[in-house]
Amino acid sequence: MKPIQRYPILSDQLLETVTEIWSASKRQKLPLYLFIAMCLNLVVAPLVLAADQQFSRTQAWALGLLGIVTVALSIYLFFVMFIPEKF
Repeated sequence: MKPIQRYPILSDQLLETVTEIWSASKRQKLPLYLFIAMCLNLVVAPLVLAADQQFSRTQAWALGLLGIVTVALSIYLFFVMFIPEKF
């Protein structure tokens, strides 16, 4: 069995890149939230498409995004109702 070759330079660069993105995300929240929602939609849209073959791919993406927005809005409103002094 061949040993697995590790790439320490690649992991150092990856760590630096992730750190840079994280520090930039502290200043700009909206692009980060949109990126996370679109990545989550990559998981949700195929599930919607597989549930019923009557939807087109565009409709599945739209329904997945609508579901993500609905869940995010309900979580936000839950916190606004029970912790209003924070907002």
